[in-house]
Amino acid sequence: MSKIDRAVKLIHAPLSVLPLKLLAVVMALTITGLLMWEPQQFAKDIGGFSAGLAPLMIWATCSAMVFGMGFVPHRWYFQVFFTPYIALPILLYILGLRFL
Repeated sequence: MSKIDRAVKLIHAPLSVLPLKLLAVVMALTITGLLMWEPQQFAKDIGGFSAGLAPLMIWATCSAMVFGMGFVPHRWYFQVFFTPYIALPILLYILGLRFL
């Protein structure tokens, strides 16, 4: 186990709690459901799908599902790529745009 791998595991350790994982899954499924149910209305509510927001939303949803289901990638760079530290605030921002 390399130093980078240990550091990444140490950084992600505080997030390995069940309530946060459940919240991640619920937020990802909520966004997915809203998008699949009425795409035009969802796009209108969040201000449209821009070239930056749409890929971020897809990545954050996938990352939240990876994190929420408890899957931990073996390689440290995949753990950094699918980090919930970035994905969860993006999902929270998108849900805030939709519901606030």
